[in-house]
Amino acid sequence: MFALVCLWFGISVPLVFVGSYLGFKKPAIEDPVKTNKIPRQVPEQAWYMKPVFSILIGGILPFGAVFIELFFILTSIWLNQFYYIFGFLFIVFVILLITCAEITIVLCYFQLCSEDYNWWWRSYLTAGSSALYLFLYSIFYFFTKLEITKLVSGILYFGYMIIVSYAFFVLTGTIGFYACFWFVRKIYSSVKID
Repeated sequence: MFALVCLWFGISVPLVFVGSYLGFKKPAIEDPVKTNKIPRQVPEQAWYMKPVFSILIGGILPFGAVFIELFFILTSIWLNQFYYIFGFLFIVFVILLITCAEITIVLCYFQLCSEDYNWWWRSYLTAGSSALYLFLYSIFYFFTKLEITKLVSGILYFGYMIIVSYAFFVLTGTIGFYACFWFVRKIYSSVKID
């Protein structure tokens, strides 16, 4: 208990103060172009540009990038087999990062081309929706590969898979948002206004 208190007050509290000091020292983020105070009305969107459809479509590609590796990870966790190809796992993780960034930027570009400027949450949800496919795959894995018959074991499995899916949602959503944020700032900073 003493070690935990020492870690808390010796590491966590000083890092909070260092982070707040550095955060207040940084200048505020400025918009690359001047924006109107009154937002424009978003025109009617085509069916394939509706938020629900584009969010669900955007999650397929990042999930497809990790689909095969996910089978081996779930097998090592739930079937007591050894997982020893961490180098390949790192390559798949890099592919996941690139795929999340690219699919979110492409769908954000299509959204901006159709004059829908509400890209913030949609960019987060587009990449993050791959967690839904991860959870659906874990349901499929439960019924096809595992031989769990007890209720408590099933609740334990789905509880852990919900936590893993949520962590995957936060990871991929953050990647998608920051990629779109960089992309939108880059394209609008190159616009010349006379």
